Order: sequence, then structure tokens, then C-alpha cells
Amino acid sequence: MAQLKRIKKIKKIRLHREGTHILITSALLLLLANAAIYWGIDMKTPFYVTATVSLIVYLLMVNFFRCPIRLFEGDTERMVVAPADGKIVVIEEVDENEYFHERRLMISIFMSITNVHANWYPVDGVVRHIDHHNGRFMKAYLPKASTENERSMVVIETPQGHTVMARQIAGAIARRIVTYAEVGEECFIDEHMGFIKFGSRVDVYLPLDSEVCVRMGQRTTGNQTVIAKLK
Repeated sequence: MAQLKRIKKIKKIRLHREGTHILITSALLLLLANAAIYWGIDMKTPFYVTATVSLIVYLLMVNFFRCPIRLFEGDTERMVVAPADGKIVVIEEVDENEYFHERRLMISIFMSITNVHANWYPVDGVVRHIDHHNGRFMKAYLPKASTENERSMVVIETPQGHTVMARQIAGAIARRIVTYAEVGEECFIDEHMGFIKFGSRVDVYLPLDSEVCVRMGQRTTGNQTVIAKLK
């Protein structure tokens, strides 16, 4: 019975708090626009078309701000889980020059407009550093997006002494990165790290000897898919 309740809890979906203001404002604007068309035009065909388009757009926005409640089942020690829903677009060694100033293993997840855009902490640990960089808004899947787009980094030290960075990156449409982490606080895999509005990407920087558990093009589920294991 307890296991059944746990499964039901994991499948529960609610709307993310970051979408409350946008959804309310959008609903009011769409209602006003459709009301103006309905009362201002004798022919009702344009109204029906506009109303249908408005409903589809609004449902897409609701879908974007959905926030499933998930719990990682299993031992989290040395595990690195996907911080976001999306697709693996990069698995390679890179020179990370903003914080580590050394070579690191980078795994990148690209989020499309249809993905859940809540971000989870990739590891358990303590937040050691947070930084935000203003930048451009190129397409998030481009290699230069990691260092030239607007971005926010969260550096976490695990209980075993590993240091992992999660970098939220804005895309061509995204215009706001929200980060909830605070320096010095404990963080856990099941907790939200932040939110990126309207499409983007999350990079995870790991020690070079980490064991990669995903492949290029693989779909990930935030807080569920194990992307690597720390030595």
C-alpha cells in the first residue's frame, strides 16, 4: 500500500509557480481580445478562428509550465541524474574556464518548447558557488551557447568531495533564467534547482573520470535518468 501511494505521488502533476503570473495575464489578455472580436465584428467566423487559436496557444503555455512531482528511487550516492527533461546533445571533454579553469567532462541536455522546463539538482551535496552571466540569446543547441549566451552556474560539492557544476543556459526564445540555489545550503536530487522560461539547455560539468551512462541523442527525464556515476 505504501509503495502504491509513492507511485501515485510520483505521477502527480501540477503547474509550476513560475507560470502563475504569465498564465493569469495571458488568460485575461486572450479573453479581452476575443471579446473585442466577438462584439466588434458582425461575422462570427473570424471570432471562431481566433478563439480556437487562442485556446491552442494557451494550452501550449499550460503544458510548458507543468511541473511533475518526481522522486528518484534508488541510492543517490555518487549518482548524477539529469537536471532536465530533454535530449542529450553533447558528451565531450572541454576546457571549463569560468570556474574550474581545467578540463572537465561536459554532458548537455537540450530542452525543446514541449519539455518540462523545471530544473533539478543533478547531485546531492552543498552549494559552494553561484554566478550569473549576461550574454547573447543564440540557439541553445549551438556549441558557443555554453559560453556566450546568458547563463547561470551552480557549483555543488558532493558528500564524497566531488565538485559538479550545473549551468543553466538561455536560448533564442528564453529570456529568463530562475535559480533557487543559495551558497552554503544543502541540496538534494529531488529538489528543484531552478526554471528556464521558454526553451533552452542545461550543461553538467563532471570530473574526467566519471562514468557516462547516457548516449548522444538519448531522451532524458529530469530527476530520473542517471547520466553519470562519480568515481
